Amino acid sequence: MRTPVDVAVGVLVERTPAGEGRFLLTSRPDGKVYAGYWEFPGGKLEAGESVEEALRRELHEELGITIGAVHPWKVELVDYPHALVRLHFCKVYDWVGEFEMREGQSMAWQDLPVQVHPVLPGTVPVLQWFAAERRFDGATHRG
Repeated sequence: MRTPVDVAVGVLVERTPAGEGRFLLTSRPDGKVYAGYWEFPGGKLEAGESVEEALRRELHEELGITIGAVHPWKVELVDYPHALVRLHFCKVYDWVGEFEMREGQSMAWQDLPVQVHPVLPGTVPVLQWFAAERRFDGATHRG
């Protein structure tokens, strides 16, 4: 079996009075595997880095923002043809700075169902988790 590559993934979520709102997806830049596919931003952990450290570095490098608290959420193993990746999904609700697409990628604030396509296979489980969470929250919310 191949050794998994650890990847820190930022699920940036807007807070709304009703709870969690839209989330940020970015496109994979030209020259990368799956160029043009939409995903949650992030990147590989470097030697000795924690998931949080990698996420802070990657989001600053890719998007030009400085993130606040990191909330570890779920871990998913995805077997792509080019690599086995262990995706460490972390929710982020607070950040500062203006978004800059430093790798020539695009960004889009999305809700369910997402309007951007195609979506990277490793992104699909997150959309399913959001659907389950948000249906659950809606079913138990008493207004």
